[in-house]
Amino acid sequence: MQKLHIIKIGGTLIDDKKALKTFLEQFSEIEGAKILIHGGGKIAETLAEKLKIRQTMIDGRRITNKKTLKIVTMVYAGRINKNLVAKLQSFDCNAIGFSGADGNVIKAEKRQHPEIDFGFVGDIDEKSINHELIINMINLGLVPVFSAITHDKKGNLFNTNADTIAGTIAQALSKHFETELLFCFDKNGVLENIEDENSNLKTINKQEFSELKSEGKLHKGILPKLENAFRAKENGVQKVALIKEEKLSDQIKLGNEGTEICL
Repeated sequence: MQKLHIIKIGGTLIDDKKALKTFLEQFSEIEGAKILIHGGGKIAETLAEKLKIRQTMIDGRRITNKKTLKIVTMVYAGRINKNLVAKLQSFDCNAIGFSGADGNVIKAEKRQHPEIDFGFVGDIDEKSINHELIINMINLGLVPVFSAITHDKKGNLFNTNADTIAGTIAQALSKHFETELLFCFDKNGVLENIEDENSNLKTINKQEFSELKSEGKLHKGILPKLENAFRAKENGVQKVALIKEEKLSDQIKLGNEGTEICL
C-alpha cells in the first residue's frame, strides 16, 4: 500500500514567515504522496479587530457569524491558501489549493448544538470527503493544500476546524493508503506540564488524555487536535502524532518525534 503523509499546520507557523519558509521547504522534500491542511493564523483576527467584529472561541473552536465568515473565507481560502501554494511551487512542489467547495471535495452540514449557536460552522464526517477526487489528484502528482472552508452544496460556505478536516481526510484515505497524520504546532508534543516544554509525553492513550483533560492540565487549543487525533486513530489511520513544526524532517526520517497517539 502506498504511503501518504497528511500534515496539518496552524496559525503560529503561518504568522512566522521565516519558520514557515523553512517548514514548507521540509514539506516539499517529503517523498511520495502528501497533503497539507492549514488553519488561519492571526490575520483573520487582526482584520476582524480592525473592522470591530467581535471574535468568540469556545474550547478552541470559533463562533462564526456572517461577518466573520466573510473574513475567514477571504483570509483562509484566499490569501493564506494561495500564498502557501505559491511558496510550495517555489520549492518545485506542484501544489494545488482548495476550499471544500472546489470540486465538491468537502461537503459539510451546519453544526447543530443543543446550547450553543456556532453560526456558520460546518461539521463533517468520512462521507463528506470526495476521496476519489483527492486520489486522482495524488495520482497526477499534485499536492492538495486544503483551507478550513467547506460548503453544503446549497450555496453556503462554512468555517470548519482545520484539525477536524485533517483527521477526517486521513480517515477517508486510510482505506487506500498507508496514512501518517501529523498535527504540527509550536510545542514538542502533548505536555504533561504546560509550563515545561520538555515534559512532552512520547505516547498518549485515551485514558491518559481524559485524565489530563479532567485535571485541567491541557491548553484549550490542543483539545480539538487531540480529539481529532484519537478519532482518526480509532477509525483506521495507521499512525497519528502531534509534533513540533521544526521537527518535521526528523519525524519523516526517524518517526520518533513529539507525541504518538495510541489506542
